[in-house]
Amino acid sequence: MAALTLRHTGPGTVAVPGPRRRALGLTAALAALLILLVLSVMIGSTSIAPTVVWDAVVHPSADIDQFAIRDYRLPRTAVGLVVGTALGVAGALIQAVTRNPLADPGLFGVHAGASFAVTVAVGLFGITGVQGYMWFAFAGALAVTLLVLALGSTRHGRSPVVMVLAGVCVGAVLGGARDALQLTDSDAFDAMRSWVAGSIVGRPLDVVWPVLPLFAIGLALAFAVAGPLNAMALGDDLAKAQGVRLMRTRVLAVAALTLLAGGATAIAGPIGFVGLMIPHVARWIAGPHQRWILAYSAVLAPSLLLAADILGRIVMRPSEIPVGVITAFVGAPVLLVLVRRKRASGL
Repeated sequence: MAALTLRHTGPGTVAVPGPRRRALGLTAALAALLILLVLSVMIGSTSIAPTVVWDAVVHPSADIDQFAIRDYRLPRTAVGLVVGTALGVAGALIQAVTRNPLADPGLFGVHAGASFAVTVAVGLFGITGVQGYMWFAFAGALAVTLLVLALGSTRHGRSPVVMVLAGVCVGAVLGGARDALQLTDSDAFDAMRSWVAGSIVGRPLDVVWPVLPLFAIGLALAFAVAGPLNAMALGDDLAKAQGVRLMRTRVLAVAALTLLAGGATAIAGPIGFVGLMIPHVARWIAGPHQRWILAYSAVLAPSLLLAADILGRIVMRPSEIPVGVITAFVGAPVLLVLVRRKRASGL
């Protein structure tokens, strides 16, 4: 049985891995994610042995190391897993909807809307805790995405390019308004400095549980529109001929990426490049099938986020570098490579 098939892409053909090879690759990715989950609990300002980690879960006690594991490292690892999964799937969705290989969840104004809403919460209402301004961030991301969708659904509503341009414009306006508001009281905004940098430090599980149902709805919507998105990749006319309802598919996809990227931004702040890089890696491994791309993105993105977080703990020990800074260092060179590619991942 051949492991690869050929897909016609215009001037030539490309090799597409078969289902068996895709499944094996996904299994390997899951194994790597499991290893990173364990390392994330073990590694920090001080390293903790695997036996201590096991005892903290199975035989809890008042030991200081076990306290650090249960109250800090396990929640931090869980937040990285949830946020990474959401960002990866949201990035795959936005690239499929816009058919733009350089698209990112921030392109729809998610980061700008969330950051502006948090700035308002801190500056006008005096809310400085993550549990408080998290909901402002989510509401801001949702409101801006709905605004972008409305702007993109006027004269040229069926063109994804219009939604991208609307997202860039709205994001620029809100970014300027946010910076102006922050200048009015710099002391008040010190409380949100780690959030703005993109960090999973100090996020208790209390901020994750309320958002999990929204993430579940977003993931369900994402996989539900995977089939129509496959048809839309061939062009709107061919997709219509196959019975795909274009506007309905785009609305559901945008709703999914808003729930996922908005919730992730609300919890951890604007973490860039994860939603840009990971869908490309998924396409390189799995080919152009959207369900496989979403599945790979859901596994590879938290792996990247956890690996970046672990690296941030090591390079300046005992201090730490926020995970958003590490992903930006890695993502900027990758973005340059993607821009220079003549054909970016077959979109």
